[in-house]
Amino acid sequence: MYFRRIEDMRIDHDLTQQNVADFLECNREVYRRYEKGTREITVWALIRLAEYYDCSIDYLLGVTDSKRRFGK
Repeated sequence: MYFRRIEDMRIDHDLTQQNVADFLECNREVYRRYEKGTREITVWALIRLAEYYDCSIDYLLGVTDSKRRFGK
């Protein structure tokens, strides 16, 4: 499954795939595959990205258009 917002958020924050891969402590190729949807993104990676970008996991997954995190 392709999650456009994961790539969009990275670009909006002026980050490279390597920057995000370093943050997630994974290989750049693994992160690239997350962005392109050729590898299923792990729950822990989604949680870390949502915290990093200060948005909801639902937003990253395209379930909602609201960036608001639960409890905020």
